[in-house]
Amino acid sequence: MTYLASSSRYKKMIYRNCGNSGLKLPLISLGLWHNFGGKTINSESKKVLFKAFDLGITHFDLANNYGPPYGSAETNFGKVIKGDLNRYRDELIISSKAGYDMWEGPYGEWGSKKHIIASCDQSLKRMNLDYVDIFYSHRFDPNTPLEETADALESIYKSGKAQYIGISSYSSKKTNQIFEILKSRNIKILIHQPSYSLINRWIEKDLTKTLLKKEIGCIAFSPLAQGMLTEKYLKGIPKISRANQKITSLDKSLITKKNIKMINDLNLIAKKRGQSLSQMALAWTLNNKAVTSALIGVRSLKQLNENIDSLKNLKFSKKELSMINKKAKDGGINLWSPSSSY
Repeated sequence: MTYLASSSRYKKMIYRNCGNSGLKLPLISLGLWHNFGGKTINSESKKVLFKAFDLGITHFDLANNYGPPYGSAETNFGKVIKGDLNRYRDELIISSKAGYDMWEGPYGEWGSKKHIIASCDQSLKRMNLDYVDIFYSHRFDPNTPLEETADALESIYKSGKAQYIGISSYSSKKTNQIFEILKSRNIKILIHQPSYSLINRWIEKDLTKTLLKKEIGCIAFSPLAQGMLTEKYLKGIPKISRANQKITSLDKSLITKKNIKMINDLNLIAKKRGQSLSQMALAWTLNNKAVTSALIGVRSLKQLNENIDSLKNLKFSKKELSMINKKAKDGGINLWSPSSSY
């Protein structure tokens, strides 16, 4: 059966301008990091994509190595774009990235012009696209001059392969540097994609100030701390969970007694607000004035609907924020800190 988008898809979603650009992003964006890989896209994943769009989620975030296996998320998404979503291409914001390991050899990762441009070309081919809306440098490369990474982003932008340019997991210092390099070439960095959540607040030190000053948008990834900020881990590590998978970025060692107590304390605050822990976590992330959108990853329609319902209560009282700040401390879960440490 051919998919037809809901005629009411734009009635409830809230959109924010990304930095000082005219591009608006939905408060909730959908990431395809873990849940859309495999040899073929399963029916539940397709339903999630369609339902997300029906709910006003116009932004779908990918990267070259999303899967597993690497590239499979883009391949699967490309099949949907070529088919059911093709007629809605101009209503979608599709992003991809390059920088993490993708193929063997010295050119398969990091920030060289060779890697980034080749990776972009591969991503476009996998997704059956002529261009992506946003293309990111996925991480800072300490062994490649920023000017060269900027060269690659400039080439992709000026060749029409990307309409906007972004960076991910860059420190405040490196964000400033690459911003100025590209600005001198009349190219504006649209957006930064850092990890950010109640228990991973590194961007508050100085990056948010930089983003606001430079008028760069911000899309927070892992706002639910890879599922830790859900009710799933309140009593420890369940048998069926990401932390118990063989191939996962959520290592069991991250789910410490200290972190379990912290998320239980936060869960009590969420209940008083009439929200689930995940809903409060998303609302709190979006309460940061530097944040344009929160990037979620879901496996099911149930998870998607619960996340979207966070938008029903986005306001926090001073008392609530004070209580949250007393409980929400760094949980030592920022796996991407090496990139932002320079």
